[in-house]
Amino acid sequence: MALSNNVIGAINFVAVLLSIPVIGAGIWLSTEADNSCVKILQWPVIIIGVLILVVALAGFIGGVWRIQWLLIFYLVAMLVMIVLLTCLVVFVYMVTVRGHGHPEPSRAYLEYDLNDYSAWLRRRVKSSYKWDGIRSCLSSTSMCPELNQSYRMAQDFFNAKITPLQSGCCKPPTECGYTFINPTYWISPINTAADMDCLNWSNDQNQLCYNCNSCKAGLLANLKKEWRRANIVLIIALVALICVYLIGCCAFRNAKTEDLFRRYKQGYT
Repeated sequence: MALSNNVIGAINFVAVLLSIPVIGAGIWLSTEADNSCVKILQWPVIIIGVLILVVALAGFIGGVWRIQWLLIFYLVAMLVMIVLLTCLVVFVYMVTVRGHGHPEPSRAYLEYDLNDYSAWLRRRVKSSYKWDGIRSCLSSTSMCPELNQSYRMAQDFFNAKITPLQSGCCKPPTECGYTFINPTYWISPINTAADMDCLNWSNDQNQLCYNCNSCKAGLLANLKKEWRRANIVLIIALVALICVYLIGCCAFRNAKTEDLFRRYKQGYT
């Protein structure tokens, strides 16, 4: 019994360690400018990571100090955590499976279309009452002003690998035919009928293309890229947690078998 309980304690210490990358993934998302403005995924990830930490600590304590009810609580609660983490991983995959950038002639950066992305993500940015807060948050960042510091010449900017968010929010769509003055100042559009965003563009540095659908699409493209990176961490942690949980179940069953065998030998059964 003691040996099996020590095994349970040891593997739950591993589970404690596995909660760290889950919590870390949520904290990393919260530090990214776009995610900090949208506030969708980071808190569910952090909360699940903290819950896994608490459950794993309960299993560790129950294994080391041989507290039976804590071990039972661990087995039930960790199964719930695995199911929740699995649902989160599948959800992130499903909402990020769609959407990609479109190349434009003589441009290194890509253009983004809001309709390419999942309906669930589009609903997070389409309504004006949700977008107003996101827009204010994005406009307060340095992502657009820093382009003016980095690219002085038109060709340097056209050859730049800027982020989807910068491509969508800091400049007008390429198809509008604006003339480059600097990365956030464009004049003389040729084809304003090509897209409604051509009319939404403003040289006001507080406005730019923050009201454009291309900005919303760029935001979703950024979110997709970052969520998929975080999802890789979650998948690795999930697989490891399942292995730890199965080992814990085997150790708990062996501990119960050893206890019954010991009682039988002592004449209690």
